[in-house]
Amino acid sequence: MSKLQENPGPVAEREDEHTWRVIHRVVFPDNADADTMPLYVDFNSAQRIAESDSASTDSRTVSATVAAEVRPDYVNDRRSIALPAFERLSFGTYFNAFPASYWQAHTAIRRVRLSVEVDGDATVTIYRSTARGTANRVSTIRTSDVASGHVVVDLPVVAFGDGGWYWFDLAAHGNPVVLQRAEWSVPEPEGFVPGKLSIAVTTFNRPDYCVRNLGILASAPDLLEILHRVIVTDQGTQKVRDEPGIDEAKSALGDRFALIEQANLGGSGGFARGMLETLEDDASSYVMLLDDDVEMETEGILRAAQFADFTRQPTIVGGHMFNLFERSVMHHFGEAIQQYRFSYGGTENTWEAHDFAANNLRTTAWMHRRVDVDYNGWWMCLIPKEVIRTVGLALPVFIKWDDVEYGIRAKSHGFTTVTLPGAAVWHMPWTEKDDTIDWQAYYHQRNRWVATLIYSPYKKGGRMPKESFAVDVRHLLSMQYSSVELRLQALEDVLEGPDHLHRTLGSKLGEVRATRARFDDAKVSKDVVSFPPVKRSKPPRKGKSPTAARTRPAAVVKALAGAVHQLTAVPESALRNPEAHIAAVDARWWRLAQLNSALVTSSDGTGASWHKRDTAKARELALRSADLHRKLLLRWDELSEDYRTALPRVTSREAWKRTFAENGADARRQAEGKE
Repeated sequence: MSKLQENPGPVAEREDEHTWRVIHRVVFPDNADADTMPLYVDFNSAQRIAESDSASTDSRTVSATVAAEVRPDYVNDRRSIALPAFERLSFGTYFNAFPASYWQAHTAIRRVRLSVEVDGDATVTIYRSTARGTANRVSTIRTSDVASGHVVVDLPVVAFGDGGWYWFDLAAHGNPVVLQRAEWSVPEPEGFVPGKLSIAVTTFNRPDYCVRNLGILASAPDLLEILHRVIVTDQGTQKVRDEPGIDEAKSALGDRFALIEQANLGGSGGFARGMLETLEDDASSYVMLLDDDVEMETEGILRAAQFADFTRQPTIVGGHMFNLFERSVMHHFGEAIQQYRFSYGGTENTWEAHDFAANNLRTTAWMHRRVDVDYNGWWMCLIPKEVIRTVGLALPVFIKWDDVEYGIRAKSHGFTTVTLPGAAVWHMPWTEKDDTIDWQAYYHQRNRWVATLIYSPYKKGGRMPKESFAVDVRHLLSMQYSSVELRLQALEDVLEGPDHLHRTLGSKLGEVRATRARFDDAKVSKDVVSFPPVKRSKPPRKGKSPTAARTRPAAVVKALAGAVHQLTAVPESALRNPEAHIAAVDARWWRLAQLNSALVTSSDGTGASWHKRDTAKARELALRSADLHRKLLLRWDELSEDYRTALPRVTSREAWKRTFAENGADARRQAEGKE
């Protein structure tokens, strides 16, 4: 026995009676993308194996860790990577480590098999981590000591109750080596039949993205083995059927491809169509909802479906979202609802915008603790057909909160959502656009209220109604009158009751855009020089720029001072010239509240709008907001009962079929325009 095998751990290359199913392949990025490489291979932990004075290869020792650059040139193909002599790589990475704690928590699997095929003399070192983020070496195996350099190790999945991963490192000895392939497998239970998958894509005027992704799906042979259908619901005016390359994509997918055209019913309408089509198709076990503008890792789609095959009960399996512009940065590690405020965000004990290039999985202790979620975003979310049969289709809310509400609804019926590490897409980050102040303000407000009325466990929605009114005040102080008007229209529709949801689904967006177009703060000009020059007639008090309040009482004082300012007359000079030009990141209420007018850069940086203080409009909107919030609180119990009672009806197949019939391919509406 060599020194490297003093504690070999599990026995390699053994026979058993089970059929083993590959559920997690070690893969590498297409085109050897340097920006995403840290998600697949940990170069920063590379160690060089130094030759000792002895001629014996067994006396080689591991030197201190040395800095290593990302080397995409090491990648041979999707499954293979080359390693120069005396170098070491770790596969303790987001895409290639095995998330053992998730398998232990949600499946009956209690063994996993690691298979590593290496061409050349190398050492495979297997590690496991704990929920605290500490790493323990499990086994070391020299490839020269096993047949054909094929290492097979069975590992227990029994001590990962709160968290933990498995992974392996590969170290070359005196000559270069090639990792031919590596994969993780689990034993199939008796009578096991893998499920078939439908993928539902909702698209609106992004035919180029859509056709590109169809081609990627068609070129993933492992995924095609379980892929039954790709359902594209086209709701735009720029048609997928007219996009160059669509014929080639259709030919590659064959009878797996289905294209549906309908009026713009938002994400909820498009994904509800995909759910319905899957329900009425006997072959598929699952439908995966995918945004049209994502970049995919097809191995992650396959992992989600295979994880769902082994869960104890039907389970929603979602993927993470990485930043399309900063490829190694993750949005959230898990999504949760704060019930008292009824707002959504990241789960406890996790951090937003984690960069794996700066801190890899092995050095990020909090990421080794299993994260349990309330829902998964519909950028990538697999839903078993049995869940849809039981809880219904999407809530008809166009956009915003549809995925959140569905996760909460499924949970109320006893179904779990799992955000599975190693399954992810790349998507445009929310930070690039503040959609709470544009036309989407209506949907943010209405849909949050609807969800709170249905699910809040607190009397009259806990803190949410107070926050709702406070947000209106903040927008008024910021001279964002269009946002407040849309939010108030949302409250008026909530008061109308649940029947408005389907009735207005295809037409509301046009009304929202028409309303917004009446306000100066919503009119973004890309030609900033078209505005009058900035000119302030009265300098700031004592020459000091406004600052954020450090305490809640101080914030109240600032808000009251801003409210008093709203009641004063607006100087004529402020209507002729903006008093300041405010960057989007600086457009905070406590800064804008001290101005009479301002140019404000749009959050996407493409232009600016001129915010002008309007005393009469501010007073009118404030009084309407107070009155609508009062009415909602007075009618809380009645409305809550109405929406809860209507939920099974408005999410039923029958209700959605009627809406689809009324909004088919020829039912083009103003809502299909793009702002």
